[in-house]
Amino acid sequence: METATLGGGCFWCTEAVVQRLKGVVEVASGYSGGNVPGRPTYREICSGRTGHAEVIRVTFDPDVISFRDLLIIFMTTHDPTSLNRQGADVGTQYRSVIFYHNDRQKQIAEAVIGELQPYYEQPIVTEVSPLINYYEAEADHQNYYNQHKTQGYCQFVIDPKLQKLRQAYSEFLAD
Repeated sequence: METATLGGGCFWCTEAVVQRLKGVVEVASGYSGGNVPGRPTYREICSGRTGHAEVIRVTFDPDVISFRDLLIIFMTTHDPTSLNRQGADVGTQYRSVIFYHNDRQKQIAEAVIGELQPYYEQPIVTEVSPLINYYEAEADHQNYYNQHKTQGYCQFVIDPKLQKLRQAYSEFLAD
């Protein structure tokens, strides 16, 4: 098994997308990249003052889905050209970021960004940084979409991302 830590705006969106992929064993929403001591809370993260990003920690089988394919799907199901925002969610906690766990992941992340850049009019601003910390988010943020599909945010923000996923990456979807 391999682990990836990715932030693409609100972790509820990124979690919902990645949970549907073949080879993904576990997805946990959390916080990473901050510069304040101790375990942050959701309220502290939302202030934008901790330096953390909302992220997901993904455990996956690289024999089923490669890190490269995981990154391509991640990068194309959110807006990697939007600095510190995704839609109405604004702040550094919503930045696009790949926290790499080793040099191989760093090289793959940089290569994927280079491969995808020609498809975007604006520069890709996805941060590629070493993983320095990770804190799992509170229980009510885990598996959020699957537990709240009828909530407005899920219907208007997450559902279109899942539709895009189904259209563009059906061969990667779990049953």
